[in-house]
Amino acid sequence: MKIVLLRPNMGDYRATDAMPPLAMGILAARAEEHDIQFYDDRVEVIPTELEADLIAISVETFTARRSYQLADYYREQGIKVVMGGYHPTFLPEEALQHADSIIVGDAEGAWEQLLKDFQQNKLQTIYYGNHDLPLDDYRLDRSIFKGKKYAPVDLIQYTRGCRFTCDFCSIHGFYKNGVRARPIAYFKEELVTLKPNRFFLFVDDNLFGNRSILESLLTMLKPLKKRWGCQISIDVARDETLLDQLAEAGCRFVLIGFESLNSANLKQMAKPWNKVAGDYEKVVKALHNRGINIYGTFVFGYDEDTEDTIKQSLDFALSNKLEIANFNPLTPTPSSALYNRLLAEKRLISPEWWIDPNYCYGNPIFQPKKMAAEQLTELCFEAKKTFYSYSSIANRLFSFQKKTKWLDKGVTLLANIISHREIIKKQGKQLGGVQHETYPH
Repeated sequence: MKIVLLRPNMGDYRATDAMPPLAMGILAARAEEHDIQFYDDRVEVIPTELEADLIAISVETFTARRSYQLADYYREQGIKVVMGGYHPTFLPEEALQHADSIIVGDAEGAWEQLLKDFQQNKLQTIYYGNHDLPLDDYRLDRSIFKGKKYAPVDLIQYTRGCRFTCDFCSIHGFYKNGVRARPIAYFKEELVTLKPNRFFLFVDDNLFGNRSILESLLTMLKPLKKRWGCQISIDVARDETLLDQLAEAGCRFVLIGFESLNSANLKQMAKPWNKVAGDYEKVVKALHNRGINIYGTFVFGYDEDTEDTIKQSLDFALSNKLEIANFNPLTPTPSSALYNRLLAEKRLISPEWWIDPNYCYGNPIFQPKKMAAEQLTELCFEAKKTFYSYSSIANRLFSFQKKTKWLDKGVTLLANIISHREIIKKQGKQLGGVQHETYPH
């Protein structure tokens, strides 16, 4: 069969910070007997005419409206469309209004069965992935990414799931059964195929799934002398030995969800343990002393947030010279405890904001308690612009107080320049949008 894989963007524009979507590589690897074409809406224009027996679209909440527009357009041409990903998993009935079939959960197993049924003209409406399956049959086809303008970073996955159930996060809603890790030997086989000396990032939601899983990985990585980054929970800083192991294994960047400097907010977001490792400044110092750069994330809109809490977080990020940071208004997504609570409290301005034709990126989604909704989004946007101003970039990155290696400084500088451009580019963009006049409005 001729199968087209589509990864939609939020809207009709190209991005400069896109990275290869591993989910598409997984689908390609498990359909290798077929003729596969892949288009990434973030980095290239999708043709108005596609020669395909089947189109598979990976849908995220922010890309849902554009995904539906593309699906409707190609279905009108008589092409069958199937969808998968987080959003169809959480809202299957909505997705099925625009697709002939969907996969709920992980693709492995369900994707192969869907293709088999399709060939036999027995396509079912819903296929369910099994999240209890071990990851020893993990396969990925990276050839579909060649020639596309992605950021110069390789992505790789070791685990799926997270041990925490934070209020604003939907990961636990997708992976309800804890954390699964790939067999370390199989993972290493893929790792050594990546380009030598190329920086790579783990896409794992939290690399610190448990201590034994993490230590097995670090032991394997240490002799390889590679440079890498990951997302990890702040409680890793509780253990000086573990921090040393991270640095020795080549960890150069960590994404940490600081989220808030307010203890009441941390409690409300079901993240009170965020301070068990000590105060945030000590965490930053412990990482910087080991040459590990920090991408700190902050979210605003919880009940104790005010203009001052946003300013305090920005000041913290600037004074502690975080290499990268994000200051986001809370985004209630389907299946998160946050969404369910705000819906019950009738505080959602647009309960289905992801398909609302009037919603634009950065618009207020809900009503905070201690500030106006428009004030929340404006303050977050201003915090991003301040943090990524050129004067701020120079002050934060070119500090001789940190042990950052010059090669890492180069990676961080590039990330900051891209962020400086992208935060302006995305703000106020309408979700969806048409790419060609022939696409439906």
